[in-house]
Order: sequence, then C-alpha cells, then structure tokens
Amino acid sequence: MSLISVDKTITIAMSVKDRHASAKWYQRMLGFALLYHADEAGWSEMQTNTPGVAIGFGEHTKPVPGNCVPVFGIADLDTARQKLEQAEVKFDGDTDIVEGMVKTATFYDPDGNALMLAEDLTG
Repeated sequence: MSLISVDKTITIAMSVKDRHASAKWYQRMLGFALLYHADEAGWSEMQTNTPGVAIGFGEHTKPVPGNCVPVFGIADLDTARQKLEQAEVKFDGDTDIVEGMVKTATFYDPDGNALMLAEDLTG
C-alpha cells in the first residue's frame, strides 16, 4: 500500500524566459491549449493532447534547460519531424530507431528544453 494516492494527472514543469512566448510556441508547434497564465505567480499551464497531462512554465531570468525530457507519443514521427523542421525547430541529431520497438527524435523549444517524440513500432 502506498503512503499517498496520486490522481491521474501529470504536470511537467519547465523553466522558461517568457511564459507567454512559450505558450504561443507550444500552441503553434504541438497544438496544446492554454489553461491559464498566473502572472502574479510567474506560472502558466497548458493542456497537452493527452488527457490528464499538462505542462507548466515557471518564469526565470536565466532558465536552466534540460531539467526534464517529456516524451510524447506520435503516430507518424517522420511527418511530424518534417513539419517541425520546416518551422525551424532544432533537432538533436538523427531519428533513433529500435527495430520492432520504437522510433524517437529529440528536439528543443526556444529556451533549450529537450522534448522527445516517440512512435510505437510494436504493431
């Protein structure tokens, strides 16, 4: 038995320089919806396309990228990557493939936070 019982939501917190700019980027590039900006708290949240999973942005003058790497499932990684690259999104090297298992590609938001796309290859 666990000490506490958590619910079925996850918020992935990241440091960014400009929460409003980050929210616009995530909305445009990944289709996430703004939940709210709490300007007095220096915090913003976006609903991802996965029920129960949100991303929170904490505003910092010097954000430290790389504090987490959220992985988002995607049906067609190659097409998604092509679209992001056309929008000048930077990727970290080539797409990695583990045959019969998964295809992954790491990319970066404007503040240098690493994100990853993963396509399930298990069939």
